[in-house]
Amino acid sequence: MVERHQAVVRAFVRRVLGGGSGEADDVAQDAFLAAWSSLRSLRDPAGFRAWVCGIAWRKAQDRLRSSQRSAARDTQWLQTIVTPAGIDPREKAALAAAMAELPPDVRACVALCLAEGWSNAEAAAALGLPLGTVKSHIARGRARLLSALGGPDDA
Repeated sequence: MVERHQAVVRAFVRRVLGGGSGEADDVAQDAFLAAWSSLRSLRDPAGFRAWVCGIAWRKAQDRLRSSQRSAARDTQWLQTIVTPAGIDPREKAALAAAMAELPPDVRACVALCLAEGWSNAEAAAALGLPLGTVKSHIARGRARLLSALGGPDDA
């Protein structure tokens, strides 16, 4: 059933999410796993494609809501940052946009270490990441944020 319907489900989810194929593939896979676990509730086997697309629709909506909540939390957090006098509100908006563009694991490292003042080791323990990974995420995140603010690109 997966082989027969995966192209339709993945294409549908890509259109719904409007993002990269990786996220759409994850949602499609989640939909097929959910379909497999609740296959007993399928009343008409001939309607499998519509049924699995319905599941994919709900999974995609969940993903969109989750992304919106994450973006709202990031925006709220960025608004609580006390910026030094003389920082232009446009720069603060650029910082918020740059933070939103960071991958979630990089964003988490930047938020903990640069914004909250955690040590790299504390962040590694909290996030369950190797220390070297945290350090590289912070370096990449710092470089992207400085670039977004038009600052020097050295980390």
